[in-house]
Amino acid sequence: MKTKLPKLPDLSQNNFIKHFSLSNKLVAIIFAVSTLALVSLLYLTFQKSLKVQKELGNLGKEKSDLTTSLEQSQKALAELENQDQYKINKDLEKEILNIQNTYKKAVDVYEDLLDLKTKTKDTEKLDDSLAKVFTLLSKRDYESAESELASLSTEIKKQEDAIASTFKIPENVPASNTPPGSGYSRQSVTTDAGTFLVSMVAANLSSTKVIVDTASDSNCSDNCPVLSLAEYISRNGAFAGINGSYFCPASYPSCAGKTNSFDLLVMNYKKTYFNSDNNVYSSNPAVIFGDGYVRFVSSASEWGRDTSPYGVLSNYPLLLMNSEIKFSGGGDDKSVAKGGRSFVANKGGTIYIGVVFSATIAESAKAMKSLGFENALNLDDGGSTALWSGGYKAGPGRNIPNAILFVGK
Repeated sequence: MKTKLPKLPDLSQNNFIKHFSLSNKLVAIIFAVSTLALVSLLYLTFQKSLKVQKELGNLGKEKSDLTTSLEQSQKALAELENQDQYKINKDLEKEILNIQNTYKKAVDVYEDLLDLKTKTKDTEKLDDSLAKVFTLLSKRDYESAESELASLSTEIKKQEDAIASTFKIPENVPASNTPPGSGYSRQSVTTDAGTFLVSMVAANLSSTKVIVDTASDSNCSDNCPVLSLAEYISRNGAFAGINGSYFCPASYPSCAGKTNSFDLLVMNYKKTYFNSDNNVYSSNPAVIFGDGYVRFVSSASEWGRDTSPYGVLSNYPLLLMNSEIKFSGGGDDKSVAKGGRSFVANKGGTIYIGVVFSATIAESAKAMKSLGFENALNLDDGGSTALWSGGYKAGPGRNIPNAILFVGK
């Protein structure tokens, strides 16, 4: 059996050409498709490149903007750092302190001037000087204002001293260190610090009820009611009376917001206590007026809230306790200036109210000692000084929030 050989392709010229032509077309088609695909790929790549370039451009612009903003911020920061903020704050702090200090000095001097006006009307030059101070303050010239205030304060002190030096005890006033047993007396009292005019009213506790009256019926912190001493005398049928505790006068700028108020412990004859809350631990002295007795305590905190007495009043300083001087000097400028010094004192069962004229508080204490009093308490003074016995013996002074009164039993 013969083996069949595979049939070989016809490699004749015609068949070869025909076969080659078909292959060439196929190659051409493949080439065309490949080229198209490549072109499409290149196009897409180009588009993506354009997009990336655009985004890069946007990023570049954003970077540029951020760089510019950063540079501006750095410049602003550098300028801020170059400013001496500590110095600016210190300057502001200094100006605020100048305002506070100068204002306080101006208020203090003005109030001293008001007190001087109760003794003399010759204050025109001082008034002009004060007006100049306010003008300087409005211009923020604190240094000049302080200088003017210092000069004004000195001039006020000179006038105060001049008035004190011209005070003379009338020749017809008897000289005696023995206080009266009852009624009103005006006498010259000799002490180791000088001789002083003293006006006083004496009353025996067996026949006299000593009461404290108040213009207000309850605690008051601002715009508090006040009365003249004569009004207190009239509405209680009293035969004598004197001004009471320290308070904040309406005429004082420093009293704004607490006009005519007082902070010390007081109980009036209606058995109403004033300022109990802020006097629980008070070290200020007080006097208690009971039925047939009077008691002085060195601290109001020693006293409870007993309502059996006719009145309780706290003030300062305590001048005498058990016949010994308890105040010998010190304190603010007002306490060392000479003026009328109101007091309440006792000797046994006799109670005294009165005024030591042209004296410091320490000199008033010496006068109490020379009169032989056992206990004595300083009361409000200055423009509030007032003593009544059938009429004003001192004062009338300004209207007051409380008073000590002698009423017959």
